[in-house]
Amino acid sequence: MPIATVNPANGETIKTYEAMGAEEIERRLQLAEATFRTYRESGFADRARLLNRAADLLDEDQQDIARVLTTEMGKPIKQARAEAAKCAKAMRWYAANAERLLADEEPAEADVEDSGASRVRVRYRPIGPILAVMPWNFPLWQVIRFAAPALMAGNVGLLKHASNVPQTALYLEDLFHRAGFTEGCFQTLLIGSAAVDDILRDERVKAATLTGSEPAGRAVASTAGEMVKKTVLELGGSDPYIVMPSADLDRAAQVAVTARVQNTGQSCIAAKRFIVHTDVYDAFAERFVQGMKALKIGDPMDEETEVGPLSSERGRADLEELVDDAKRSGATVLCGGQRPEGDGWYYPPTILAGITREMRIHREEAFGPVATLYRAGDLDEAVLIANDSPFGLSSNVWTREEADVDRFVRDLEAGGVYVNGMTASHPAFPFGGVKRSGYGRELSGHGIREFCNITTVWHGA
Repeated sequence: MPIATVNPANGETIKTYEAMGAEEIERRLQLAEATFRTYRESGFADRARLLNRAADLLDEDQQDIARVLTTEMGKPIKQARAEAAKCAKAMRWYAANAERLLADEEPAEADVEDSGASRVRVRYRPIGPILAVMPWNFPLWQVIRFAAPALMAGNVGLLKHASNVPQTALYLEDLFHRAGFTEGCFQTLLIGSAAVDDILRDERVKAATLTGSEPAGRAVASTAGEMVKKTVLELGGSDPYIVMPSADLDRAAQVAVTARVQNTGQSCIAAKRFIVHTDVYDAFAERFVQGMKALKIGDPMDEETEVGPLSSERGRADLEELVDDAKRSGATVLCGGQRPEGDGWYYPPTILAGITREMRIHREEAFGPVATLYRAGDLDEAVLIANDSPFGLSSNVWTREEADVDRFVRDLEAGGVYVNGMTASHPAFPFGGVKRSGYGRELSGHGIREFCNITTVWHGA
């Protein structure tokens, strides 16, 4: 895939970039290693000052960078601005909380005495340059949720961003440099996917984090495992959205629309499989279809647009294949389901009912505004359908019954359970999944500690 900005609203190639050669990659690896030696000695106050400055600059740049996001991957402009604002918020949160999250821990006094020590501390220390392989769907947020905790922990970052968002990738390097971070603290590597393996094998790179597809995660995890390096993977998702009889149906259907089409449905944590109790199935389906049909599709630069184009022609073709396979196998199209005419890589909000296990869309992630609707006879069947997926990123449940909530929290195979609301990431809460959705956690204290050397410091009596 060429490194280029291609406007998905019209297919126009705006700018292309040459991939960095071996000599430039080596220079940047040397710089990362040298910078880490001194940056790791900086204090939390200095790091927080720089990160807060980066947040201020991002706020100032919000309108301009939002237009870059929309141009590069088609995100509706309002959502692009919201993404920039969320990134600034996360940077300020880590600037304010990192020192507390990484403070030395003191074991229980009885355990210290039992060990024969006069004192024991657990200290969190940075480990070095971290390689981040990031996707295009949230081109600012995915990077910041790695970079903010990594930098506050005293690590330095190397970003390999998706090849279709090069301007965003270069902006991020420039943002941290303008904020006052030395050049080697955060560097963007304009490289193709084929170059990742050699970089990850380099001894100067201490760990890697990847958000992206399952095949990409397997490749990075395989190399990292061979090199015995820590990884955090956030891969695909096919999140269930369960509606029980006691739910507020109007609210559940309204949120369902947003949960499915946020970012034009190109979100790993977007609700994709809507599992509805038979007692309220028809009423929910009617509301859900009405909501999806009412969405405004169009130019992502238009302030009123709610659903823009998919990020690439290939992405739309992949989505169409899943829908067409389901239709051939007997699925019912309640709305959408047909590519519109005209320029750009648009696909309409779509709902498919009558899904069976033989259909590809039951097992594969639909990365676009396509929802699948299931009828569940009872709570047990709802749990079975929800867990009948190779993925386990997050989940949504709608009920007023505490017994229902307890059962879902106990039995749903997912990294999160959101009750009477849609999944959303927040810097204070851990984020990640199970099964083929990956491992490790981002955000919160769990995220900042993922790339730390957890060190036991023992003092003799």
